[in-house]
Amino acid sequence: MRFLPALFLVCASCVFAQTAEPPEVARAKAGIEKMRALVEAGVMPRAQLEKAEAEVADAEDAALLRKTLYGSDLTEDQAGDMLAAAQRRVDRRKSALDGAKKLVDNGVASLLSLTDFLEEYDRARKEYDLAESRVRFTRELTRMAEAEQLLDEKLAQAPEQTRELADRFDGDGVFSMVMFARIESDFEKHFGHALPVSAMGDTAVHRSLGFDHRGRVDVAIHPDQPEGRWLLQYLVDHQIPYFAFRHAVPGKATGAHIHIGPMSTRFHLGG
Repeated sequence: MRFLPALFLVCASCVFAQTAEPPEVARAKAGIEKMRALVEAGVMPRAQLEKAEAEVADAEDAALLRKTLYGSDLTEDQAGDMLAAAQRRVDRRKSALDGAKKLVDNGVASLLSLTDFLEEYDRARKEYDLAESRVRFTRELTRMAEAEQLLDEKLAQAPEQTRELADRFDGDGVFSMVMFARIESDFEKHFGHALPVSAMGDTAVHRSLGFDHRGRVDVAIHPDQPEGRWLLQYLVDHQIPYFAFRHAVPGKATGAHIHIGPMSTRFHLGG
C-alpha cells in the first residue's frame, strides 16, 4: 500500500487537475467582464456579449471533455458531467447549422457555406456518441466495484452470506501481471478475440469506493457464459485466485463479472 503522504499528494493532484481552469478559458472570462461593462455603458451591442459568452461556455465544455472523455480515468459522477458537456456542444452546433441553413433558404448565403457547419455538427455528434459509450462503460464498472464493496462488507459482517454474492477460489493466493498476460494470450487463442477487461489495476471508481485495486483485474464476463466457465476452470487449473460475481448489487441491473486476484484491500488512514 502507498505511504499516506503519497496518497494525499495523489489526491491533491487529482483535485487540482479537476478544478484548475485552463488559461485560455480564464483569459476569455476576463475579457467577458470587460465586454459586460461596455454593454452596460451602452458602448457595445448585447448580441456581441452573448456570442462571446457562448464561446466561453463552449471552451469550458471542451476543456472538461479533454480531462474526462480523452483522459484515462473517471468516476460515475464525472461521466455524467462529461455527457452533459458533449450534449451542449452538439446543441450549439445544431443551432449554428440551423442558423446557417436559414441564410441559405433566404438566398443570403450559398449552399457551399454549410460545409463547415455540417462538419462541426458531425464531429460533435461523434464526440457525443463516444462520451455516451464511455458513460455506459463507467457505470458498468461502478456496478462491478459496488458488487465487490458489498462482498467486502459481507466478508466482515456475515461471512456465511458471501456465497450468495460470489463464488470464491483462493488458489495459492498469488496473482501477477505476468500470469495475466498468459491468461489473455490463451483466452484469445481459444476464443479468437481479446479478453474483455473492464478494470486493469487501479481505477478512479475503485478509489472513490475506498478500494486499492492494484494488482487485480476485473473481466466483463458472466461466470455462467461459455467464456466465463472456461476462464474459471483455467484459473482453477493454474491455482489463480478469483471471485466470480453472478448477481448484481440489489437494485442494480448489472455487475456480474470475474475478479482475478485476491480481494481488493481498503485504503486505511493512519497505521
